[in-house]
Amino acid sequence: MSHRPSAPTASPAARCGSFLAPAVGVAGSQIGQVLSVALRFARPVAEPAISVYGRLSPAADRELLQRPEFRAMFLDDLLHGGRRAMEAPFADVVVFAKDWGFRVSDVQVPVRWWHGDHDHIIPYAHGEHMVSLLPDAKLFELPGESHLSTLHMATDIIDELLAIWDQARAVK
Repeated sequence: MSHRPSAPTASPAARCGSFLAPAVGVAGSQIGQVLSVALRFARPVAEPAISVYGRLSPAADRELLQRPEFRAMFLDDLLHGGRRAMEAPFADVVVFAKDWGFRVSDVQVPVRWWHGDHDHIIPYAHGEHMVSLLPDAKLFELPGESHLSTLHMATDIIDELLAIWDQARAVK
């Protein structure tokens, strides 16, 4: 068994990312910049596009995208999320596919992972896999939740992180 650092998983997505990473590493930023500019001109079709995306998404995300305040925030983030907004997915491919310089199992801090079991962007099995590699991790399965729908968990997440913080301070 090799002792060199590794990327987080050897899933089909990671293998595809490993294949695409060299090209994305060279052209991903430029493609992302072009897409970011194109999105600014897409405003007239943004609302219908979000409707189509919502219809194709799991039920939990569909419900969230029907809420006017969330829909407005989501559209604003897509359309005005910054000059480099669309570069992030390409950067993810590169980072995901290359060595991180450490093994995930070497992470010694407490990790809490919230993951919807209907996530269509990051498979739930990936969350299970990552948590299984971490020595002090806890997976919070969110039944029926998807990728976007977990955003309503902010208060629970902060409460859990504060409990870990308080526990660590009490030990000192």
